[in-house]
Amino acid sequence: MDQWVDTVISELNLEGFSVTPNLMKDILAVARDAAHNVERPAAPLTTYLMGIAVAQGADPTVVAEKIGLLATNWNPKEENQN
Repeated sequence: MDQWVDTVISELNLEGFSVTPNLMKDILAVARDAAHNVERPAAPLTTYLMGIAVAQGADPTVVAEKIGLLATNWNPKEENQN
């Protein structure tokens, strides 16, 4: 996994960026929570949104905690079907 992440970072020219073990744990937890509590396709979309929030300056740990709570408590509203 580390080699993959390093390769992607290099290919995307993200010099100075790294994925620490704790950050990797948080990202994978977000993906797991979204996939298991919302639906599988929510995992990549949710981690993408996490990335946007972090790119805008949010703390990755805080974002992961917020998403984890949202996913754990996910109860979509019933859609009106007429």
